[in-house]
Amino acid sequence: MTKLLDEAVEAVRRLPSDDQDDIARAIMQLAGADHPAPVILSPEEREAIARSRAAADRGEFATDEQVRAVWAKHGL
Repeated sequence: MTKLLDEAVEAVRRLPSDDQDDIARAIMQLAGADHPAPVILSPEEREAIARSRAAADRGEFATDEQVRAVWAKHGL
């Protein structure tokens, strides 16, 4: 490891763990590792996922007819 890279790693060690993970992902991507960059969700997207999970937990699913209607709407 070069001296500069060693200094960078030491600086990153002092950061919060979430920042360390972000930097680690960036380094791995630059180094050619096969780890895709994380998708950052907006607060609205997180809320939509939470609502969907809650509906699934309650057993609320689309009927076959509703699914077919959506497919037809999009030409599928």
